[in-house]
Amino acid sequence: MSAFTEVAAIVSAIFSGSAWEMRSAFEAEGMWLFCFVFTLVGGYLAHLFYKYVPFAEKHLERGISVTMYLIIAGIICWGVIDRFVFSSQWSGSTTIPPFLFMVMAWFACSYNVKLRTHLSFSEFRAKMPPAGQLATLTLDAALWLGFCWIAITTSLRFTALSADNFQLVDGVDDVMKWWFYLTVPAAFTLMSGRVIGNWLEDWNNYRSGHQIIEQAVIGGDV
Repeated sequence: MSAFTEVAAIVSAIFSGSAWEMRSAFEAEGMWLFCFVFTLVGGYLAHLFYKYVPFAEKHLERGISVTMYLIIAGIICWGVIDRFVFSSQWSGSTTIPPFLFMVMAWFACSYNVKLRTHLSFSEFRAKMPPAGQLATLTLDAALWLGFCWIAITTSLRFTALSADNFQLVDGVDDVMKWWFYLTVPAAFTLMSGRVIGNWLEDWNNYRSGHQIIEQAVIGGDV
């Protein structure tokens, strides 16, 4: 079966809504081609979304991360009170927070790609000529997009597997694991949008002769 035929089967499985069909289709090698296109197209659409919805551009990932953090803190706080005051314990108090932490971490990662606060060696690169700066930033973008591509492909496969097996969060009777797993490809799609947006900004700065590399500040905003 050719890669394009496998891609067609993947698209058909997604529209079918069947976890079993998606699990089977996602295991094909064509999944890598499908997710490569999805990463680029989805990333560009995410870039346009941020461009035309300034509120989301500024607050979406940060809002999700802070919300997850507060929910985690609330569950843990209530778990302590419930155990030592009421001598009881909700069975999901130790299993739900790790999934919420996963959601918090990946959306926060996307936001920090926007802020360029991951390892960037900006002090060293700022001393390079503009062409060298753009070349290193282009390499960064390619590596980030490759990272997103791998993460989206593998997480979609794992999500379909979890949904097909009807995996429930331990200790909870009505919360499916795949609900949380699905946020991983969503976060990495937004991250690819941040990568594309950053590179387009760098390209425009290069063409206009403006400063390309600026010092990023952890916890800062742009």
